[in-house]
Amino acid sequence: MPKALRNAMPLILLALFVRSPRSLAAARPTVTSPAGAVRGKLSADGGIRIFLGIPYATPPIGPLRWKPPQPLAPWKGVRDATSFGHRCMQARIYDDMIFRDPGMSEDCLSLNIWAPAAPAGNKLPVMVWIYGGGFQAGTTSEPRQDGETLAHNGVIVVSMNYRLGILGFLATHELAAESPHHAAGNYGLLDQSAALHWVKDNIAAFGGDPANITIFGESAGSFSVSYQMASPLSRDIPAHAIGESGAAFGKGSIVDHDLAATEADGEKFAKEELHADSLKALRAISADELIQKTSPRPNFNAFRFMPTVDGYFIPEKAEAIFDAGKQAQIPLLAGWNKNELSFARVNAPKVDRKALDELATKKFGPDAGEFLQVYHATTDDEAAVVAGNYADDEFLGYCTWAWLEAQVATGHAPVYRFRFDLGIPGSPEHPAALGAYHSDEIEYVFGTLDSRKGFAWRPEDYQLSKLMQTYWTNFAKIGNPNSDGNPDWPMYNAAGGWQVMHLDATSAARPDLHRDRYLFLRRHWKK
Repeated sequence: MPKALRNAMPLILLALFVRSPRSLAAARPTVTSPAGAVRGKLSADGGIRIFLGIPYATPPIGPLRWKPPQPLAPWKGVRDATSFGHRCMQARIYDDMIFRDPGMSEDCLSLNIWAPAAPAGNKLPVMVWIYGGGFQAGTTSEPRQDGETLAHNGVIVVSMNYRLGILGFLATHELAAESPHHAAGNYGLLDQSAALHWVKDNIAAFGGDPANITIFGESAGSFSVSYQMASPLSRDIPAHAIGESGAAFGKGSIVDHDLAATEADGEKFAKEELHADSLKALRAISADELIQKTSPRPNFNAFRFMPTVDGYFIPEKAEAIFDAGKQAQIPLLAGWNKNELSFARVNAPKVDRKALDELATKKFGPDAGEFLQVYHATTDDEAAVVAGNYADDEFLGYCTWAWLEAQVATGHAPVYRFRFDLGIPGSPEHPAALGAYHSDEIEYVFGTLDSRKGFAWRPEDYQLSKLMQTYWTNFAKIGNPNSDGNPDWPMYNAAGGWQVMHLDATSAARPDLHRDRYLFLRRHWKK
C-alpha cells in the first residue's frame, strides 16, 4: 500500500463510519403535525421517539400575561425538539425538585412527547401527565417524571408545563372585566386544557389515538385531573382518568375558592405587596419581582394563589358538578399513599389519648364523640397512629375518597381505588420510618427509581414499579388495569365490597376497613 494511502486510511475509515451532521439529522425522528414539523431524538435503545419543548400556545407574555392561552399559528420549517422548554416562573418551595431545563421564563407553555418508535397497526393510547407542586411549583423536566420507560409499555406519554402561583392564578376585578367570559384566575388550568386540545388535534401524527386519551396526575396534578373532568372546556377529551393523592372535593388541602373573594384578595396583595393599583401596573412588574414577592417567608402564605370558581372554566364547585353528574362519565382509577403526611410529623410532639381527645373537640365540636368512635384508640401508641391517620385523611385522603365516591355514584363507568403502601428504602434525606409518604409513588409509576439517588432500591421496589406501570398502562388502553398474570384488581363499588388495591411487595385487593371514617367526615363536613 502506498505510504500516502496508508497515512490517509484513518480519515477514510472515519468518513465511512461517522455520519455527517446532515446525515445525523436525517436519522432523527421527524413528525409533521397540524401544528408544524418537529425533529426529535431517539432513546438510547432506539425504542422511543422523544420530542421535547414543543410549544402548544402563544407565549403568555406582555399583554397576554393573565389571559387564557392563545392559539399558536403553525410554524414553518422543522422545529428542533431535542431539549426541554423553560419551566414556568415559580418560587423555590420543594427541595426535592430537580430540573433539566434551561431555567424559568414566562414563555413556558410547551409539552413533551415520548412515543414508541414503531407503532404497530392501530393508533396507540395516549397518557397525558399533569405534574404536582401545589399549583406553585413543578415542571415536566424532572427526571422522576420522564416518560421514556412508561412509553415502552405500548403507550404515548405526554407532559405539559402550565402557569403557576401568581402568574397562573391571580384574579382581580379588572381581569374579570376584560374577559369576554367575565372570569379571572385559573390560567394554569386553562393552560392544561389548551394542551389537551393540542394533543387531541395533533397526536395522530405521532401515532397516537385522539379518541383514547388518559389524563393522569399527582397531588395538584390529581386535583387538576378532577378539574379537567368537571370543566365544560375539557371534559369531552379524556377517555380515562387517573388521580394520585388529591381531588377538588371537600376538606382537601386545595379547594376551589369563590371568585369575588379571590379577586378581593388579589387586589389586596397587589396594593400592599406590589404597590400596584391597576392591571397596567401589574403587567409592568417583572416576573422575577412577582416571584420574589410570593416566595415563602415568615407570616406569608406561599400557597395564596390557587384555583377558583371562575364561572367559565369551573362554572361551579367541582364537587357540585360531580354531584349533578355533569362531569366526564369515564373510567376512573385513583387513590393515595398510606402515610401521606408523615414527613410533616417528624419533629411534631407525639399525640397521646388526651391530645387525641383535645383534637376531636377542637376539630369536630359536638361530633367529637363520633370522631373518637371511628378514629378509635385505647392506648397512647394507638392514639398517635389514628391521629396520623386523621391528618392524612384531612390532607388528601378524604378528598380523593370523595372523588371516587362521586364517580361511583353516577354508575356510568368503572372505578378502581388503590393505596400505595410500600415504604421506600431509607436514605440520608429520607428515613425509612416515614413509610409511603406524599409523592413517593411517582418513580414507581414512571419506572424511574434510579433517578432518585442515594436509595438502596430492593427487588420488591423494581417489581412493584413494573406492576404499577402495567396497571396504569392497561387502564390507559382499555379502562381496566387488569391483565393475565397479575393480582386481580376488582372494581370499587358496593357490590364488590368496596375493594382497595394495596400496592406493596405482595400487592392484593382488600375491602376498605375504614369506610366508616370517610362517611363520618362527609356527614360532618357537608353540614
